[in-house]
Amino acid sequence: MPGDVPGVTLRKLLAESPVPIQFHNTLTKSKQPLETLEKGVVRMYNCGPTVYSYPHIGNFRSFTFADLLRRYLEYRGYEVRQVMNVTDVGHLVHDADEGEDKLEAQARREKKDPWQIARHYEEIFLGIREKLGFAKALAHPRATDHIGEMIAIIETLLAKGNAYVVGSNVYFSVASFPAYGRLSGNVGDGLEAGARIEPHPDKKDPRDFALWKHDPQHIMQWDSPWGRGFPGWHIECSAMSQKYLGETLDIHTGGEDNIFPHHECEIAQSECANGKPFCRLWMHARFLLVDGQKMSKSTGNFLTVEDVFRKGVTPQALRYALSSTHYRQQQNFTWEACSAAQQAVDRLAEYRRGLADPAGTAPLSAVKSALDAAQKAFESAMDDDLNVSEALGAVFTMIRDVNKAGPGPAAAAAALELFDRFDSVFNVGAAPPDVFTAEEQALLDARVAARAAKNWAESDRLRGVLEAGGVLVEDRARGQRARRRR
Repeated sequence: MPGDVPGVTLRKLLAESPVPIQFHNTLTKSKQPLETLEKGVVRMYNCGPTVYSYPHIGNFRSFTFADLLRRYLEYRGYEVRQVMNVTDVGHLVHDADEGEDKLEAQARREKKDPWQIARHYEEIFLGIREKLGFAKALAHPRATDHIGEMIAIIETLLAKGNAYVVGSNVYFSVASFPAYGRLSGNVGDGLEAGARIEPHPDKKDPRDFALWKHDPQHIMQWDSPWGRGFPGWHIECSAMSQKYLGETLDIHTGGEDNIFPHHECEIAQSECANGKPFCRLWMHARFLLVDGQKMSKSTGNFLTVEDVFRKGVTPQALRYALSSTHYRQQQNFTWEACSAAQQAVDRLAEYRRGLADPAGTAPLSAVKSALDAAQKAFESAMDDDLNVSEALGAVFTMIRDVNKAGPGPAAAAAALELFDRFDSVFNVGAAPPDVFTAEEQALLDARVAARAAKNWAESDRLRGVLEAGGVLVEDRARGQRARRRR
């Protein structure tokens, strides 16, 4: 990324002088310094989508947070081994191991095969990631490709007495793991039957959860030592995270709705199977509201990412809107907020264009103190549990101060390098170049010719025609610069 020191050098510096980053740990309910198993390396697992429908903006609030976190860790010199799974089987419509598989329910509605449903919506998910400029993950493992790994963990749990078989179903025994509930706070009597956990005739304890399910009506099935069936949702992430990142993770993220029961169950089955801590640091994004209400199809405020794009919101503006509120604060999505986000990213893009073609004359010394202050403020804010509002405040203060100085080439180059480093984290400021139609380009070329001939009247006329069509023209010492009106 622009302005970065080579990764090997950064990791060497990191090993010599640990970066004082602190994140809030859902498990301990407090901030703690980032300490990784391997110096300079972060093993991070993000709960990904269940690919049964178009992803909504609430899903992508959590995914954008994960990408921001990954990018800041890389900014700070860490090598991040990021894995985000794809759930393509086993996620039932209810948490109590009852109801229809979400993929099969959607397949029935669309009159398609559930495998077709999974691949279709997985492709949409990956396409949106690319549009939003997410960094490429180490892997996006599919649950259906890791059935063997899940069966192996279940066999270990059975051998250790942490699971039991009823017919062709296998359940995890929550009573065998006394620490169950540490993450969510749902412990002991707090886990009431009926509060997301229903009594079940096959379960020894209402809290017990399915590791392997038998259902003759289920289309997606595999052979197992307990008969044909399919995995429970929770065992999938334990198997995939272990395969790609090892038995202990440095960071695990997800939305706050994943805390219970999904992440609580992941901890129990993983730690019982491996005899090691499953994850050192848990980070969860709060819910996204729409117009102050919980997103729901029944209230008419349910928005997919594609819905937002169809309203003319650019990927950079949506990314800014989803990442400019602290991940542990509930966020309210409105169209007014999208408009403000678009204005912000347009300002960032215009600032960057100005630095690439500076019109001022101020030397580097005129902006150095502003750049130093911005870097210190940005890193101090982000080191403090990703305080994005203060970090963005540091960026916009830098923009104001540098613009006021009127930077010349050397000053602008230094400011551009730092700006690109900041934007390597947020990835919203380097807007794609404007593309002009053949007709617009012909008008721009004609205007250049008119100015060369000192035909100022024709030059002004062409400017008016271009601006009426939404193309703004600015005359600079190095020639005209055109951009499309946002």
